[in-house]
Amino acid sequence: MTRVNPDDGTSTPAPGPSAGAPRTQPSHGAPVPPGAPRVLISGASVAGPALAYWLCRYGFRVTVVERAPALRAGGQAVDLRGPALDVAARTGVLDLLREHATGVRGMSVLDRDGNETQRTTDATATGGRLDRDDLEVLRDDLSRILVDAGGQDVEYLFDDSIARIEECPGHVRVGFAGGAERTFDIVVGADGVHSHTRSLVFGPEHRYLRRLGGCVGVWTAPNFLGLDRWQIAYETGDDDAWGALVTSVRKNTELRVHVGLNRLEGELPRAREDRKRLLAERYADAGWELPRLLSHMWEAPDFHCDIGAQIHLRSWSRGRVVLLGDAAYCGSPASGQGSSMALVGAYVLAGALRAAPGDPRAAFDAYERELRGWVTANQALAERHMDGAGVDDHFYSVVDGFTVRDH
Repeated sequence: MTRVNPDDGTSTPAPGPSAGAPRTQPSHGAPVPPGAPRVLISGASVAGPALAYWLCRYGFRVTVVERAPALRAGGQAVDLRGPALDVAARTGVLDLLREHATGVRGMSVLDRDGNETQRTTDATATGGRLDRDDLEVLRDDLSRILVDAGGQDVEYLFDDSIARIEECPGHVRVGFAGGAERTFDIVVGADGVHSHTRSLVFGPEHRYLRRLGGCVGVWTAPNFLGLDRWQIAYETGDDDAWGALVTSVRKNTELRVHVGLNRLEGELPRAREDRKRLLAERYADAGWELPRLLSHMWEAPDFHCDIGAQIHLRSWSRGRVVLLGDAAYCGSPASGQGSSMALVGAYVLAGALRAAPGDPRAAFDAYERELRGWVTANQALAERHMDGAGVDDHFYSVVDGFTVRDH
């Protein structure tokens, strides 16, 4: 089991956040008393660290366990909109997030041969309209900033995971894959669309996962295209292998590449290299610079590929275990709202737990009652987008349709 101090990035033996990662000041909540409620959060991407920040501020004793040996690199550029910006401001990280925003100025659409068919500075495919205050930031930057914001009072356990959950009167006994066993008052599954915590408590994934079709692969490549805060949508004209989205990030030093398939023949391969091979084979005849972008995929350490899917549950909690973010209500990348729902959900859950000390059932019910309507409307955006609807007035009416309350 590895304990990592997120304030200075040290760890034993696994490395902590990478050198040069964006830093924030530690949380200024009250010191955590020895008898404070103990909360275990599984997952250190977005929802988990966001919840850890607020719970620590409210006087809970928080542990975050993450299966990876350090904070995960890579992932898509994610968007924070409407109420998520309010939560980021309340968390004290909004200015820092804006410093690390992609800053994309517009996009071009290319045909199969690489000819530009459209150019706009009004919107991008991933970020939507550029005349709003919405924020697009790399997922790994958002994760590091939230971890740092939690300060020294959050305990992080990297290179470990939950292996067993046993609910007992008044507490939960947790067995870790590394062999340790500990007790907590509450367990939170914030470990993504394929949540292991959810499987342990709620049952097999197939009961709750709704496939939307296809898959998307994401990786980092050098900016050999020379893009300057710009995005390119390359369209193949193939209904199944639609093409690529390529965006310059990190002050134009890198490209974040998205390549997708609208349809899979059978299941997505389990092995990482087989997923790369699938994309390479389906795009073997592609034009423009896609062969060169695919060549960088093979060595990309942050390559990630997954199916398009949503999670739908009748209830987000069971006993003293509650789910958060994609583990509870994944909207899929097609919704454009995954990180916003995670950030807002973390704030709402923390506030509900604060308002009902010692009564997790009441807190979980309040969390779900406040959030479910907005989450359901956001999930519906994904299928609407897949049917061809753009980022229009209806989209923003849903996005902005939640008011953040004081807790």
